[in-house]
Amino acid sequence: MKIALTTPYYPPHIGGIEVHVKTLAEKLKGKGYEVEVISSTGRDGEIHLRRIPSIPIPYSPIPIFFPDVEADVYHSHIPAPFFARRIKNKPHIITYHNEVVIPEKVGGIRIPRFFADRIEKMNEKLVTPVLDRAEIIIATTKSYAESSPMLRDYMNKVEIVPNGVDPERFNSGSDAGKRGAIVLYVGRLVEYKGLHILIKAMSAVQDVVESVLVVIGDGEDRKTFEFLAKQLAVNIEFKGRVADDEVVAWMKKARVLVLPSQSMEAFGIVLLEAMACKTPVIASKLPGVMEVAREGGLIFEDETDLAEKLIELLTNETLTTSLGLKGRCAVEEKYSWDVIVRDRIEKIYDAVRVRG
Repeated sequence: MKIALTTPYYPPHIGGIEVHVKTLAEKLKGKGYEVEVISSTGRDGEIHLRRIPSIPIPYSPIPIFFPDVEADVYHSHIPAPFFARRIKNKPHIITYHNEVVIPEKVGGIRIPRFFADRIEKMNEKLVTPVLDRAEIIIATTKSYAESSPMLRDYMNKVEIVPNGVDPERFNSGSDAGKRGAIVLYVGRLVEYKGLHILIKAMSAVQDVVESVLVVIGDGEDRKTFEFLAKQLAVNIEFKGRVADDEVVAWMKKARVLVLPSQSMEAFGIVLLEAMACKTPVIASKLPGVMEVAREGGLIFEDETDLAEKLIELLTNETLTTSLGLKGRCAVEEKYSWDVIVRDRIEKIYDAVRVRG
């Protein structure tokens, strides 16, 4: 069976969807499928990649032309709609990763709400026909699908297939309760990711528990976060971008990983990566995100609640160890890529071929 995957970006471009598609392609090829990826970026490797010249609209590149691809199943990844819109053949499956939500600020500059609303509405008009034509729409969690303004009208053809990780890649190391008082953040340094909330919470935490906040990643709001941390005298280390192996090493050292996103987050693969290392997580109360975090950690309501939960995990060795073990078990049983491809993806592909 030949599978054609479309995605706006493909590694080495950095992002969660990019990693998702690359891993899916590799797993499918390993099971004997013929796989072709169509994207605006990427390098040919073991997976056959067609890199299409595209107009570089940020987050949503527009292909200048599109190849005539013959496949048994077409599987597109959105919210960026322009590659998926060029697929006219069937059966067509859509993985809907998240909504397009324009943040209030980008690089410290406030985005006018009327302008953000226009972009969001424009994307909705572009995505709706794609969802109308799709045989199956994949969402990564039930809670996100049910809360999504776009997906709630398509629940009759929504299937839940979570993101995944390879547990073998994460040698889980020591129990989290026995580790040093390291709080870890991994992600882009942009306002909507909520790092400012975590920094403010750490200011209160450090009045109670001697600890350090380690921040991995980079982004347009880094200087703003550095200034805030300096103002509040927070014990913090900005590591910038680091190699994947170093990210995993920090996850194995951390007592807890925090995902404080306030919008534009539907799942949070970083939660699974931490859980695979037996590291408990704390995440904001967002649909999708909280569903994953509860498998191996806690949910916070606001800055004060986050500080209280951090203090609890930094001082309660038994709870921290227990949550870490619970998260690792969840990853092995529910979020392993091998399990997801075997029990979910392959069954969906077989089903749409039969219907078609």
